Amino acid sequence: MSQHDGHTTESSRSGTRRRFLVGAATTAAVTSMPTVWIRRASAAGKVVVRTIGGAYEEACVKAIYEPFMKSTGIEVVKVPATLGKLLAMFESGNIELDVVDAGELGVLSLSQKGALDKINYKGWKLTNPEDIDPVFRRDDMVDNILFSSVLGYNSQTFPTGKQPKSWAEFWDLKKFQGPRMLADLASGAVDLEFALLADGVPKDKLYPIDIDRAFKSLDRVRPGIRKFWDTGALSAQMLTDKEVVLGSIWNGRLQAVADKGAPLAIEWNEGMLQTQYWAVMKGAKNPENAQHLIDFACQPQMQADVAKYIPYGASNRQAYKLIPPDIAARLPSSPEHRAQGFLMNGKWWADNRGKVSERWSQWLLQKG
Repeated sequence: MSQHDGHTTESSRSGTRRRFLVGAATTAAVTSMPTVWIRRASAAGKVVVRTIGGAYEEACVKAIYEPFMKSTGIEVVKVPATLGKLLAMFESGNIELDVVDAGELGVLSLSQKGALDKINYKGWKLTNPEDIDPVFRRDDMVDNILFSSVLGYNSQTFPTGKQPKSWAEFWDLKKFQGPRMLADLASGAVDLEFALLADGVPKDKLYPIDIDRAFKSLDRVRPGIRKFWDTGALSAQMLTDKEVVLGSIWNGRLQAVADKGAPLAIEWNEGMLQTQYWAVMKGAKNPENAQHLIDFACQPQMQADVAKYIPYGASNRQAYKLIPPDIAARLPSSPEHRAQGFLMNGKWWADNRGKVSERWSQWLLQKG
């Protein structure tokens, strides 16, 4: 999921080195229907949700929004909006959205501005808040999915086993030839962590990010970068069209086109695990319905169903009892994939995004 599409992403991310304890994703699927909360349709009204398009939005429609509307009679209205638009709504007092679905960085930015209401955990009727790891359950936001920025590659150009297996190898323009892509700041964040990994920084020493060192590392790979992508849709399209044969990409975006036949694959080593959050805008016109939707969406069955449509991990530990092993194995939160990667530090990005933005603009002008 940023402005992470998730990725806000569309993306965004987590506090100082924190372990998170998501339950093992290896239990066989069990049949279970979610509890539903019924309201009279005449009193139901609507709830307006910020959406980001693409395969992730499609998964939310099938796994969450349609069941929610059927169960409650509350209409879900989907509206695309950038982080800038959300901030402008808050500052003007004209709140057009009730629920924010965005990457951690975007939601943290809104939180720091005082633009979010508290999540009414005590009012939840369907989800046990204790089933969501405290790392992902905050006063004014609650995690809905875990996704990962990974090294995606064209499996015809690089047959599996011969692809780059680290960001240092991605940076090796001679050994692994072909046009590449990395994320633009507009996607939520620049791939500074990957630049540091390519320069030899260990995964557990990435934060606080050495900005100067990261940009010097980017200097080395810049000649091989065809484009810096700003949306998940663009990154997937570029790989599918073979405009690039290597690149950072959100795992769900790549998997969605690979499942449709595109010759693409994921290198999970050094993947960056990221989080997507639900939040309620302060001043929302339908605050009660917003709280109900989030309660509904955080149920184990709803999160398990999202994983069936797009390979993003659940924050509710009970959801893993409902996810078949073959699906669990494709999730970035699976034990194997977690062990190979690291958790993005969204707090660092929220505190330093302005500084990185200024440096990024200057760097692009200088490097062309």
